[in-house]
This record gives sequence, structure tokens and C-alpha cells, in this order.
Amino acid sequence: MKSSQNPLLILASTSVYRQELLKRLRIPFNVISPKVDETPLAGESTLDLALRLAHAKAHAVATQFPDAWVIGSDQVADLCGAAIGKPGNFDRALAQLQLMRGQTVTFHTALCLMKGASQTTVCVPTEVTFRKLPDDVLENYLHTEEPYDCAGSAKSEGLGISLLEAIKSDDPTALIGLPLIALTGLLRDAGFMIPAKLQEKYLPTL
Repeated sequence: MKSSQNPLLILASTSVYRQELLKRLRIPFNVISPKVDETPLAGESTLDLALRLAHAKAHAVATQFPDAWVIGSDQVADLCGAAIGKPGNFDRALAQLQLMRGQTVTFHTALCLMKGASQTTVCVPTEVTFRKLPDDVLENYLHTEEPYDCAGSAKSEGLGISLLEAIKSDDPTALIGLPLIALTGLLRDAGFMIPAKLQEKYLPTL
């Protein structure tokens, strides 16, 4: 761990999207894989799943580093009560986009900040309405951006925005994977200075 004027901070995630988002705050942090089983529980709602996994990821790393604040986050896309995960390949991505065509999908982005017995877990929902687009347009998008590691098969921060008709959320970063507005408030309450002092510039992850 690297010392700084701010407390120690760990992102319990290997997601490149969350790492890039957290870098925006320009505070030092390290990255540790939480290695959590993300299988939904029987009868578990998409909201409860997102909250549980965000807490589980933070807890898995916080037990290893009791002196650090740990960020856990998880996102679950919900269409009519059914969870929509990461497609993994072209065929499943196309099937997802066809299913969501003309529909409104709720993306539950949960966030947990934890250190020992101190922990706060919140969820920031984002309602995304997909355009009614023909298959050839959807196929062109998938071949161009290949968003197979993205729940919902559309990267709103990239070309995927062209598939969307509307986005409704209190935090535009929540849809990308880490709600920075909520996180900034939690970090300040935990003693972090954001923006940090000039001499405490952003340090790369280990």
C-alpha cells in the first residue's frame, strides 16, 4: 500500500470501467479482486442481488485489509423483473438487444464503502429506454464495439449511446458501473479530501 494524506483506499473490483471511473477522483487507490460467487439466490430480486454482491465484494477484501476503506460495487440490469447479465459473445448480445428493443431497462448499481464495522451500502437506479432498431443496426453495433463484457450489451459511454432513446438517473456515472456522486459523498464522510491537495496527486494502481 502507498501512503498518502488521504486514508488507504482499495477498489474491490477488476472491472476496467470502474477503475477508469474511480481515477476521475484523482485520489490514490489500489485494486484487489474480491473473488465472490455472483450466483443469484433463489427468489432474490435484482435490487437485492446488486446490494448483496456490492457488500460481499467489499467484505471479501476488507477482511484482508482492516486498515483500508474498501469500495465494493455491482450492477444488475432488470427487464420486467428478470436479470440481464454480461452476454459474453455476439449471439447472446444480439438476443439481449432484441429483447430490450423498445423496452425500458432498470440498471441497479449498488455501492458499498466498508472499513471494519463501519459500512454504508446504497443503490443508484438508472432507467434506460432502448430504441426500436432493426436487427442489421444492432448487428452493426455489436461488430463495431463488441460490448460482450457489458451487462445489457450497450456501452452508453461509447457507440452504444446510439441505441438508446432516453436515460433517467441521478448520477450519469452509475450506468457505466460506479456512481461517483454517491461515492464522493461517502468518501468525504469517511475523511477523504476530494479534490485532494495539490501535492497528493493521483497515484497509479499497483
